[in-house]
Amino acid sequence: MKIDIVSREVIKPSIPTPHHLRDFKLSFLDQLIPPVYVPIILFYSHNETTNLKQPAEISYLLKKSLSHTLTRFYPLAGRMRGDNLVDCNDQGVDYLEAHVDGQLSDIMKKPEVEVLNQFIPFKNNSAKLSMEQQLAIQVNFFACGGIAIGICISHRIADGLTLSTFIKGWAATARGGETNLVSPSFDSASLFPPRDLSRPRPAAPTPKERLVTRRFVFEASAIAALKAQVSFGSCLLKPTRVEVVSALIWKCAMPQIAAHSVNLRGRISPPLPEHSFGNLFQMSITAAYGQPELASLVDQLRLAIKKIDNDYVRQLQTGDGHAVVMKSDDHFKNLGEAFSRGEVQFLRFSSWCRFPIYKADFGWGKPIWVSSAGMIFKNVIFLLDPKEGDGIEAWTVYIQRQGYDDSMKAAFAAAADGGVVAAARVVVASSSWLLPP
Repeated sequence: MKIDIVSREVIKPSIPTPHHLRDFKLSFLDQLIPPVYVPIILFYSHNETTNLKQPAEISYLLKKSLSHTLTRFYPLAGRMRGDNLVDCNDQGVDYLEAHVDGQLSDIMKKPEVEVLNQFIPFKNNSAKLSMEQQLAIQVNFFACGGIAIGICISHRIADGLTLSTFIKGWAATARGGETNLVSPSFDSASLFPPRDLSRPRPAAPTPKERLVTRRFVFEASAIAALKAQVSFGSCLLKPTRVEVVSALIWKCAMPQIAAHSVNLRGRISPPLPEHSFGNLFQMSITAAYGQPELASLVDQLRLAIKKIDNDYVRQLQTGDGHAVVMKSDDHFKNLGEAFSRGEVQFLRFSSWCRFPIYKADFGWGKPIWVSSAGMIFKNVIFLLDPKEGDGIEAWTVYIQRQGYDDSMKAAFAAAADGGVVAAARVVVASSSWLLPP
């Protein structure tokens, strides 16, 4: 499939950012994030039931509404100044347009990560990424009339929910006629003041191993069977789809440590609004050895997440919450030391389930599919909603090994005790790369 970039320009906020808002400080939580971009792609079909306009009209609408949206999300149009500050100088956002010599239906039938990577403005298999820009957009027009909007946002200043909030606000602005447009809350630096960290800032990952990205699709029926299996003979109440899928992947991949992202907005008293801007999450951490039962892993994940409560958040505000946990438990302290020596492996989960990305209607209907793309993180799993139903799409990145896909599928079936033989199907072909040292 041939994809040609046909135009490139910079979109700036429609109204200049006031002088008193020019210096946007990163929070302590932002300081802990490595300099990487997070990709997402929204696919829109063209058929008789959609109000999809001509490419020139769509382009004008997207650029104009993006300019207005950047006025409210002004840090995204700025540039990094040093490690802890965004200069909100309105330099703008890269906006690319591409023509795709192919059909959207081909992507839907057989999505290839190496093709998906061409729909985003920053290619994640590049060893050198410009981390000065906070956001970039690439709008891809298919020959059939379909559209793919690829977005890359800097993880330095935004988490997944912040990205979802931006998309929601941009789409609402494009539709027009709405008076209650999303305006983010920029309180993270006052809630979690930046610090003079003694340790070096996290660097962008540069793994020397060859990594592959896979999308495992867990159907709703398979998840229901997993929930039933976990609940049978255990005291676990109503395991969630995220819990059972995370536990199953953990059991099959079986690094000793699993870390799961936890949204802090609802875990502080009083709760923060969902449109709070920044990296307002923490990673729960738990460990397992041997061949634990699936129910046991679900229980461990749930207990670890439960520990990230209002008291934990208050400790983050006044001290180092991770250090408090480590000091209070010699077991986790030993795990941290073992990880630093390379003796144990982390499996890191990030759930975007229930984020309202599938509601992003720019005026021609909602997306028919939302996908990730290739990433340069090792042992990372992104959990996304499917278009419909209660399934989960698990985007996994791991070291390339011969026969690993077959072993993972066999492990899924074995872990489910034969009850979920079709627990997952691999629908994304390999995307692999070897980053230079």
